[in-house]
Amino acid sequence: MKENRFGVIGMGYFESAIARILSSRGAEVMAIDSNPDRMEGIKEDVAYTVALDATDKKALEAQGVADLDAIVVAIGENLEGLLLCTFHLQELGVKRIIARASAPSQAEILRKMGVEEILQPELEVGRSIAESLLNPSVLMCLNLPDDYEIVEVIAPRQVANRTLADIGLRSKYKLNLVTILRKSKELKNGKISSEKHIFGVPTSDTIIHKTDTIVLFGTTKNIERFIKINS
Repeated sequence: MKENRFGVIGMGYFESAIARILSSRGAEVMAIDSNPDRMEGIKEDVAYTVALDATDKKALEAQGVADLDAIVVAIGENLEGLLLCTFHLQELGVKRIIARASAPSQAEILRKMGVEEILQPELEVGRSIAESLLNPSVLMCLNLPDDYEIVEVIAPRQVANRTLADIGLRSKYKLNLVTILRKSKELKNGKISSEKHIFGVPTSDTIIHKTDTIVLFGTTKNIERFIKINS
């Protein structure tokens, strides 16, 4: 099996989480930051930690970054550093660059530079919170291009105890049900707890329970219509 080798530049909370998750999934991760103190907190969790100035092209080249499968660049509010580092990685021939933008203007500049994968976690979190405030039944919202989204929503009361065929998600609402999160009681440490688990791939005769969380894919307009009609 091919070994995945990734780099993460900038060790803030968000970026450290990416590095740790990649490493826990078996990837070889190189964590890079200009602050040696930040390396101390992650050195036990990744394959390599390197303290260097990521705007220094020669320093990056010396670490063999061009041989990595992908690099996540996240240098916080330092726009000049972000752009210069990204430019150097392009010049060195890094196969895949994923850059974090802290503002829409940064994202626009990165796109002009030819960066196709841009992370805007603050924007995504903001959208998700706004959606949950407007629709309290929505637990999670992932916005996609062209006004599509994936949402986790508490099963509306009007669809409880009905099959998918009867509800008519596709025919009536033009939505796809990705999966279901269903509560089950488990015995842990001598106590009974209720946790959600993936139900699997739903079929037309799958019955929605009133305590289910359903994961829907479709346009924002159609999802809002579905929630409004069935709540």
